[in-house]
Amino acid sequence: MTPDLFAALATFALVTVITPGPNNLMLMASGTNFGFVRTIPHMLGIGLGFPMMVACVGLGVMQLFDLWPLSYALLKIASVGYLLYLAWKIANAAPPASGAAQAEGRPLTFLQSAAFQWVNPKAWSMALSAITLYAAGRDLAAVLWVAGVYVGVSAISTTSWTVLGQQVRRLLKNPARLRLFNRVMALLLVATLVPVLWPAG
Repeated sequence: MTPDLFAALATFALVTVITPGPNNLMLMASGTNFGFVRTIPHMLGIGLGFPMMVACVGLGVMQLFDLWPLSYALLKIASVGYLLYLAWKIANAAPPASGAAQAEGRPLTFLQSAAFQWVNPKAWSMALSAITLYAAGRDLAAVLWVAGVYVGVSAISTTSWTVLGQQVRRLLKNPARLRLFNRVMALLLVATLVPVLWPAG
């Protein structure tokens, strides 16, 4: 991969991962409700799970949609259902100061957040675009370059959004404000479904 192509790929990857989407909104909510340290498994699940998904897409998963178009429709249904479930959980999260929250409230685990990439509409869009643009031949070296770049930029993005959530927590010591924040985050998460359900054009 040439330096110019690498720079373009890195820029593309950073812009796609750092802009608001389901992963980042959930990281911000987790940072606010659980703090940075408890959110680390969630961060790692995204930071490693998404590049693994990119690699799988580049090495053959894209062909599944061509061979079995119904699989894409089923994926969309699963994505919508799971995002609505996560939005409900965020909207009803108990304040972290309460005993109930400590007992019941838990951030996503590494495996949960890694698995979430497969039903995340934005992740699919990013993976398909990255492979199409920067590993069109789908040879192993090019696919691994794309996946590797996403490991690096994901570290920047996941850390930034979690820290942002942690800082927001200082402003939300009042349980009523925290509940309002969680409900707003849940609505924003649901809003990320709009391009999936009603694509432009």
